[in-house]
Amino acid sequence: ELRREAAEYYRGQRVPQRVEEALNALFPLCPADLYGALANYLSTFSKAPVICKLAGRKVLDGVGKPTLEVEIYCTVKNYEKRICSAIMSSHSHVPENASPEITEGDEKERNDTVTTAVEWVNESLNTMLRDLKPTDQCEIDKMLGEYFRKKVEEKKEIQKEEEEEAAPLSCAPSAPSAPSAPSGKKKAAKPGKKTSSTERTLPPAEPIEPVLCGSLAIGGTSLAVAKAGATINHIPLYLHIALLKYNQDSPKEMTLPHPMITLLNCEKFSPAKLKLVKELMLIPPAQLSLRQGIERVLDIQKEVMRLLEPAGKVPSPQLADSKKGKAHNTGKKAPPPALKRVSHLGCLITGWDNLEQPLLLMQTACNNIGLELGTDMYLAINCAAHELMDYVKGKYEILTGTFRSPDEMVDMYVELINKFPSIIALVDPLRKEDRQQWNNICCALGSKCYLIAEDAATNISKLKIDQNMNVPMCSGVVLKYINQTKVSDLIEFTGLLDGQRHITILGSPDGESSDDSLVDLAVGLGARFIKLGGLSRGERVTKYNRLLAIEEELAKNRTLRSEANFEFPDFAEETQPEKEASDIIPSPEQDSLPPQLSQPALQVHNLPAQLPDNSTLT
Repeated sequence: ELRREAAEYYRGQRVPQRVEEALNALFPLCPADLYGALANYLSTFSKAPVICKLAGRKVLDGVGKPTLEVEIYCTVKNYEKRICSAIMSSHSHVPENASPEITEGDEKERNDTVTTAVEWVNESLNTMLRDLKPTDQCEIDKMLGEYFRKKVEEKKEIQKEEEEEAAPLSCAPSAPSAPSAPSGKKKAAKPGKKTSSTERTLPPAEPIEPVLCGSLAIGGTSLAVAKAGATINHIPLYLHIALLKYNQDSPKEMTLPHPMITLLNCEKFSPAKLKLVKELMLIPPAQLSLRQGIERVLDIQKEVMRLLEPAGKVPSPQLADSKKGKAHNTGKKAPPPALKRVSHLGCLITGWDNLEQPLLLMQTACNNIGLELGTDMYLAINCAAHELMDYVKGKYEILTGTFRSPDEMVDMYVELINKFPSIIALVDPLRKEDRQQWNNICCALGSKCYLIAEDAATNISKLKIDQNMNVPMCSGVVLKYINQTKVSDLIEFTGLLDGQRHITILGSPDGESSDDSLVDLAVGLGARFIKLGGLSRGERVTKYNRLLAIEEELAKNRTLRSEANFEFPDFAEETQPEKEASDIIPSPEQDSLPPQLSQPALQVHNLPAQLPDNSTLT
């Protein structure tokens, strides 16, 4: 009876037929490992792996702060097997000069959200996703999105109950808007200054979007599922993402994102005066391979470090070669030394007294090694202007004690790009609320450089409204994979950007981790640029190494497509065709950089490779 049941069972599973087919197929091959070949052949008829367990744990990111790791376990050929893990990067809205109380509160909030995220993964999400195929990314992301919406509703209900209990204090919520209500003080501007209607109606700062405690679990689980799907399909993550984006149509060619490599991190709250520049970045020419571009950046970085060696001032090449004893003869007040200090962004920390100091430093470093800015290397500046607004004055503090209105900022950037055409990207040149000025700067400079919104694109879920982007007019946006962002969100939003002629930049958050999935996401999504920080610190170099490995793999498979030169959309033609160029771009006689930011007799293109013996970059 037992033998008959066994025979029926195996015949029902077509085992005799499969074994006969396997033996017939393998005999002509005579494989060295016969049983291994049999196992491989028969495994093609096994069931697809399904998720059997999620495991969440608290780990540390690149700056020693807690974050979430999500592990995926699948049932593979009747065994529970760990497939992969994903570590989320953390992002904080706390400014650099925040008080100890605010910093301590942020750390407590971060700990709470990671702890809650671990609970979500190990309990609710673990049960919800069990027995699902990790290759069903869209279905799983929909479930994660619905789960998150329910958590948001629960939070609102709790807040509503708390507000009802504290009804006498219901007027308290008006307090947070106080910093963004400077309209009554606008008329106290300096006498003799022209005050435009835009200045008088300075848009208030949009409130920071609250982050739901535990939201890291959504993004971490979605990314871990994507990595598991790629592993099970035996393809790299970037190809898996590309297949998801293009509906399973395998792309014949793929491009690599151009790196925006941070060379200098300019402290906005250092004793130095310059506040306008947060990061000074290098962009290698499009015609160079990634490896060639990184090697060129390393050469420039080495020369910059040599120029910055004498403590207390920015030297000329001749002074840099002088004896160390002369470094103490500082003369004028100069920015603090940059050497031996490395930012969490993986680059040198510096401080400057005017805008042209770091730009001339780059110019001199390139000249000294036989390169020309604007041809052999390009510059990008992360202005982070949202950190500069003084809401009492209603102006940006570009230097210590020097303020500019939003309209004056546009004029200043126009003059800056005219003097330094090697700058091909400005990141966050204005607050996202100054939309009229974004329109103006795009019309004035959109055909000369990329105007990129980063702060405006922090929360991807808030960017898409009725198939339109909730961002100012710009060339492109920096997308970050944080909090409740899902892989499907990135795919959908980058598709929307592609359709509207915007460029996509994948950027790493402040609290970066050792997980290099961001690079695969950027390649698979077809991002134009990737912003990873500098070429130091393991968690950032790991991503550059991954980018190099992908370049080699695509080149080996002959699927790497070379990108054309940088092309800038001409916003003036689209939005203001009736205006002449002279109406849009102020002439040098009409507008100029503030004297504190500019040196009067600067000749950028004629800067000699070797400066006179008694000159310094000031």
